[in-house]
Amino acid sequence: MLYKRYSEVSKQRLDRAILTFFQHFRKSYVGDQAMHSSKQLYARLSELLGLHDHLLLLNVIVSKIATNLKCYTESEEVIDHTLSLFLDLASGYMTGKLLLKLDTVKFIVANHTREHFPFLEEYRCSRSRTTFYYTIGWLIFMEDSPVKFKSSMDPLLQVLISLESTPDSLFRTDAVKYALIGLMRDLRGIAMATNSRRTYGLLFDWLYPAHMPLLLKGISHWTDTPEVTTPLVKFMAEFVLNKAQRLTFDSSSPNGILLFREVSKLVVAYWSRILSLPNIADLYAFKYKGIWISLTIISRALARNYVNFGVFELYGDRALSDALDVALKMTLSIPLADILAFRKGHELLFSTGLAGNYLTRAYFAFLKVLFSSHIVFILNLDTNTFRHIVGSLESGLKGLDTNISSQCASAVDNLAAHYFKNITMGEAPNSPAAMNLARHIVDCPNLFPEILKTLFENVLFEDCGN
Repeated sequence: MLYKRYSEVSKQRLDRAILTFFQHFRKSYVGDQAMHSSKQLYARLSELLGLHDHLLLLNVIVSKIATNLKCYTESEEVIDHTLSLFLDLASGYMTGKLLLKLDTVKFIVANHTREHFPFLEEYRCSRSRTTFYYTIGWLIFMEDSPVKFKSSMDPLLQVLISLESTPDSLFRTDAVKYALIGLMRDLRGIAMATNSRRTYGLLFDWLYPAHMPLLLKGISHWTDTPEVTTPLVKFMAEFVLNKAQRLTFDSSSPNGILLFREVSKLVVAYWSRILSLPNIADLYAFKYKGIWISLTIISRALARNYVNFGVFELYGDRALSDALDVALKMTLSIPLADILAFRKGHELLFSTGLAGNYLTRAYFAFLKVLFSSHIVFILNLDTNTFRHIVGSLESGLKGLDTNISSQCASAVDNLAAHYFKNITMGEAPNSPAAMNLARHIVDCPNLFPEILKTLFENVLFEDCGN
């Protein structure tokens, strides 16, 4: 009867009100800036409730958090609100350190399973799992202990082992589907919490090479199910993001190259199977969304300077060329009108303008990376494809999004600089890339003049933020 109350709307409203109170109280009296300025408050709390310091008060708050996570299985709003408060507490340096002293927090970090927290088994709350594991990751890495990390990851390891041991004939079951979705959301949360070389290295060594084949297996069996593939590729997009220089491997380490090879295999496998799908009714859900996340993965892997890409050509490894070929095919498979739909706002083909904007941003971010670091690949394309890509840059320059127009301007600048250096100044006029560029310009004589015209129109007639 006690747990039945948690399904009542009145109980949910009361608990959300309590969480809101805790959030405001934390900002004023528990946050890192308030730790030494609330002695009078705690003197009064000691008289009334016996709470005479921050640790005791945090224990009350965390106990409420744990109770909500254990008892609410159907209210996504309460779970999200609870996890938001938990993350706020864990991400503060001083409050995070205090949390690690609490038995309740130690229990959560060591026992984050569906048996103890039933909301993890509820599909409607599966998106909340990323926040839950992001918070757990914060707490794990705050202790900076490899032994603690491995023991805390044991519940996820058991899921990995279970999925890896599932035969192919049984991999298309609902049990595998929901386990895989949850695991990918969980791992993404842990990856988001790695903010240094050391913490990222712990996760990388834990996953690679033993467990990376599961990603390919998941893509191979569930390509036609975006509920599975989207969390999977989003995890990889987070895993290859070099924020805070966390993907800085030792000079003698091959890990950067090995990671890129995994990226290449995953994206190639995903694209090859998308092509085999029958007629797609919902283009965004089944195709465009996966493409923009895949382009984001490749852009992040190409642009973050943790791979010496010359190694691939030197040793005849096709990982780089395959990734570039697949990414180009992905971009060419989408009509330019769909890519540029963000400019029309309410006239989008997709369910929301934001969805179209994600696709647009991923496309132009990828082109910026290509023109800055792999321009030879662009120059070696046939003239029609070259004209299409550079023409899309001109269209991007006309857009209302400052970030996108800046990316397009950067790409155009690199193209013009390459032409000036290698052809106008004649530094390498006979190189294959320079000869290809010269041929493209002869076949498209209005290419640079049209872009220059667009740039001047922007400067003269538009309110440019950049």
